[in-house]
Amino acid sequence: MKIKIAPSILSADFSCLGKEIKRVERAGADLIHIDVMDGHFVPNITIGPVVVKYLRKVTRLPLDVHLMIEDPEKYVGAFVKAGSDMITVHVETVTPGDCRRIAAGLKRKKIKFGVSLNPGTPLSKIKKYLPSADFVLVMSVNPGFGGQAFMPVAILKIRQLRAVFLKDIAVDGGINGETAKEAVAAGANVLAAGSYIFGAKNARQAIERMRNAR
Repeated sequence: MKIKIAPSILSADFSCLGKEIKRVERAGADLIHIDVMDGHFVPNITIGPVVVKYLRKVTRLPLDVHLMIEDPEKYVGAFVKAGSDMITVHVETVTPGDCRRIAAGLKRKKIKFGVSLNPGTPLSKIKKYLPSADFVLVMSVNPGFGGQAFMPVAILKIRQLRAVFLKDIAVDGGINGETAKEAVAAGANVLAAGSYIFGAKNARQAIERMRNAR
C-alpha cells in the first residue's frame, strides 16, 4: 500500500500556521493531521472548528481531523461544515452504535470516518467498530501532548490489526525515521508525525525518510 505522510500541526508554529501548512505541503505531505483536544478526554486543549475553517482556505490537502474529545458526535457537524475531509473518533468515547450513526452521516457527505484507540486500550475493543471504519488510527503515545516517545506496544496492535483490516492503518505518536520503519513493517501505511517534520531543518528530507521507511 502507498505510504502516506500526515504532518501533525500540534508541533507547528501557530504564529504562522498558514505558512507552516504550505511549507509541509510543498515538502510532499499527503494530508494534514489536526489534533482536536478538549481538556477532558485528554489533558490538553488545542483548537476547534474555526481553525479548521481557515486552514481549509490555505491548502488543498485532505484535512484529517482527530477528535480527542468527549461526546464527539455532538461536534462532528461543526467540523464537517468547517471543511474536514476525514474525521476520527476514539473508541473510548463512543459505542459501536454511535459509530454506525456517525459513519452513515459522513458517508452521505463523502467524508472518511476513522476510529482510534489509546495505547492502554486492548485491540479486542475495536473489533465491533471496524465495519463502520474507513481507516483505523493506532495511538503510539498517550494522547494529549506532542513530542512523546514511541510506545512499542503499538507495533503488535498494528500487526494484529493488519491481519483482519485491509484498509488504511495510521499510527500517531513518536514517529520518526526509525520508528516509521517499525510501523510500516508491521502494516501501517499512514504515518502522522509532528515534531519530526515541523522541527526538521529540511521538511522534505524528513518526509522522504518516512515515506521510504521499509
